[in-house]
Amino acid sequence: MSRTFKGFLLSSLAAGLAFGAQAEEASLEDRIAALEAMVSELKTELAEERVQKDDVVRIEQTVIAEEVDAPKPKTDGFLVGDTTLKFGGFIDADVHVTSLSDGAVAGSSIARDFYIPGATPIGGSETTFTDFTAEPSRFFLSASRPVGDKTLSAHIEMDFLGSGQGNELVSNSYSPRLRRAYMAYGNWLVGQEWSTFQNTSAIPESASFLALPDGMIFVRQPQIRYTRGNWMFAVENPNTTTLNAGARDENLIPDVVARYNLSGDFGNISFAGIARQLRADFGSSEEEVFGYGLSVSGRVMVGAKDDIRFNMVGGEGIGRYVGLAASRSTAVDLNGNLDAIPSYGGLIAWRHPFGKTARFSGGYSGLFIDNPSYLPMTVTSSVQSVFGAILWDVAPNVTLGTELMYGLREEESGADGSITRFTFSTKYAF
Repeated sequence: MSRTFKGFLLSSLAAGLAFGAQAEEASLEDRIAALEAMVSELKTELAEERVQKDDVVRIEQTVIAEEVDAPKPKTDGFLVGDTTLKFGGFIDADVHVTSLSDGAVAGSSIARDFYIPGATPIGGSETTFTDFTAEPSRFFLSASRPVGDKTLSAHIEMDFLGSGQGNELVSNSYSPRLRRAYMAYGNWLVGQEWSTFQNTSAIPESASFLALPDGMIFVRQPQIRYTRGNWMFAVENPNTTTLNAGARDENLIPDVVARYNLSGDFGNISFAGIARQLRADFGSSEEEVFGYGLSVSGRVMVGAKDDIRFNMVGGEGIGRYVGLAASRSTAVDLNGNLDAIPSYGGLIAWRHPFGKTARFSGGYSGLFIDNPSYLPMTVTSSVQSVFGAILWDVAPNVTLGTELMYGLREEESGADGSITRFTFSTKYAF
């Protein structure tokens, strides 16, 4: 019962008593007029109270409607507790038609799936073959959550290239292989990631898994990286490779990398340096030599849409960091000492969009190695390649591509072998 109504009852009771006491003095018309005045006042108060309640209800309904109709903020992924998870990757189905001038590549070799400069055979008969593969298909899972005033994030990524499990007899089953697996917090990154010595934006767009690797810095490996502004510093997994004593895994000091990045409307350019301890333990002796490398790489805009991608690198003992290990870091001389092998190379590629969703990508790459004279004449002295590709987005996230590449490997003796490969690819990214 409202206060207004209670007040009305009390007022009515008081008025009734007063009316009874003065019944003989007041006329009937006066009593009726007084009652009508009180009823009118009550109606006015009740109406005002109803209007106030209606306004409150209307405001609440409006707020609820706005909350329901308001667009929800977009999130990149989905929440599980306070952690944002994201799953993605792509399906990549490729057809390769390959012609080798001097030999063959085993059906189980990863060189059947993409161009590996050092695997081009020399000294055999010409062979041609066709491969269908979906092994480049890839998936990843990333996670992030707030920790204090920063974000803790993690990323794991796999594909199916180079699997030793599968074959083409019945099921074409292939095992996942680890590509990247790292965590990052603030300025720090720990885990397996692209080498800090490499600028991944310099990788040309291609229809195949990888184009122009000859003079390209291309390494993924475990590391600890610190980033501060434009600077990046890292210690990374060491490994000493030799041309005549196999791969040695006896390093004590990690590879040390420093890199400086410039970016803007022009694109980006990176300057990087690497220092390496190259060490081998032969039991009777422990040998080591210093290795180093310098690089400039990036992607620069040309006009409104075109870009030039480039990578220049040189040094002594950089071996596996360049050309997919087309050369090695060291050689063991006749006295059992280690020599760091000098090499230099690079790539340049042009990307030109045309039409609504199509683009052309093409370029050249080369690596040149200064091998010691005591090595056999069959060691690789250079690898080079050119390619051209046309890619077309036929639907959102669906890309068709065709590519033609030519590669040449030459030995110190002057003998050489070449590879010509046509690729057709269909890729759906999700």
